[in-house]
Amino acid sequence: MAAPATAAAAKGRSAETRRRRLVAAAFLLPALVLLGALVVHPIGYSLYRSLFDRAGSGFVGADNYREILSDGTIRTALTNTAVWVVLAPTTATALGLIFAVLTERVRWGTAFKLLVFMPMAISMLAAGIIFRLVYDHDPDRGIANAVWVGVHDTFAESSAYPKARPGRDSPLVDAGGGAFATRDPVRAGTAVLLPLVGVAPGALPAGAAVAEAAAPAPGKVTGTVWQDFTRGGGGRTNAVDPTESALAGMRVEAVRDGRVVEAATARADGTFTLSAKADGAQLRLPASNFQEAYAGVQWLGPALVTPAVIGAYVWMWAGFAMVLIGAGLAAVPRELLEAARVDGATEWQVFRRITVPMLAPVLAVVLVTLVINVMKVFDLVFVIAPGAVQDDANVLALQLYRTSFGTDADPGLGSAIAVLLLVLVVPVMLVNIRRLRKERSR
Repeated sequence: MAAPATAAAAKGRSAETRRRRLVAAAFLLPALVLLGALVVHPIGYSLYRSLFDRAGSGFVGADNYREILSDGTIRTALTNTAVWVVLAPTTATALGLIFAVLTERVRWGTAFKLLVFMPMAISMLAAGIIFRLVYDHDPDRGIANAVWVGVHDTFAESSAYPKARPGRDSPLVDAGGGAFATRDPVRAGTAVLLPLVGVAPGALPAGAAVAEAAAPAPGKVTGTVWQDFTRGGGGRTNAVDPTESALAGMRVEAVRDGRVVEAATARADGTFTLSAKADGAQLRLPASNFQEAYAGVQWLGPALVTPAVIGAYVWMWAGFAMVLIGAGLAAVPRELLEAARVDGATEWQVFRRITVPMLAPVLAVVLVTLVINVMKVFDLVFVIAPGAVQDDANVLALQLYRTSFGTDADPGLGSAIAVLLLVLVVPVMLVNIRRLRKERSR
């Protein structure tokens, strides 16, 4: 009797297990259908489509993948994607770690964290528009160049007359290197005229004085530097007319045998005076008088566009890293930190040997998340990089869009780029899965 009872019990347990599996399958089926429709099918179709030509009718095998390696634009996108993967996640994670550690020690740390995290509430499109304006080359519009030009001009002020030049029949000639000099040597006891044109009336410094003709002085070389232009017309060429403006601050050098023997600066009325040392020398207006105003940095030029866009990305995602790392930091045992300090460890040693190792799992989560995120970055590059330099800022996700859509679309090549992007992301995901399994097994 025992054997039939045991068999019946086993049969009952088997039926119960099957029933539970069916119930579980019934609950999982909608999710599996969605997963297949939204993930598995697109991946499979992209792989299939990547083996065909532009029209989708001719089988080309691996030709699309070979074109990825031979096309210069796609190779640039691969290189830039590698730069993104190396720089953006590490920079954002490092800043998040620094912010999280430092804000623990200040009373206004919560407010600071709120400000740093706030960019996460902004869409990538809006952030791209903001930073397109921030990086504008015009210092009057772009704050980055406004700050850069302001700092530069504090230490190296530009000339007030960058467009000035000699006019027709002028006593000044080109001396090379952007400088101008008198045709003939000057003599003591004479007044020299150094007329210039090319400065728009509106470009003259505010409050520019009317020029005065310098009077001759015995044993000295005198002269006038002025704008030889009468507003409204009239006036005489190479003569100081009553309404013409002085070019105050112009440096005038006396040059003999290639050496500067004396120098002077034009006064508010444009006049200057040199001693007898200038007798027999040529007068020169050095190139520093005509130096163009510093225009700033081409943030969105070919050389800096990728670091500039990465900067915008870090601005957005450093707050994300800070919040996650801050949560991990709150779980670090305070007794361990205090014990290290009591044992004589410096704050740097506590940070390097205790805080960072204890935060390693959280740092790995943040780093892997950001790596996966930057592999598919698209909208920031598309919005911030001007059309003329989009090839220089190109990344794989943007190249996928440009190849797959538009008047010259090639869905076969675009599908091959999508498959390549998937292949690059999969190893990072596998590393993340292995890390999660190790943490569960502890």
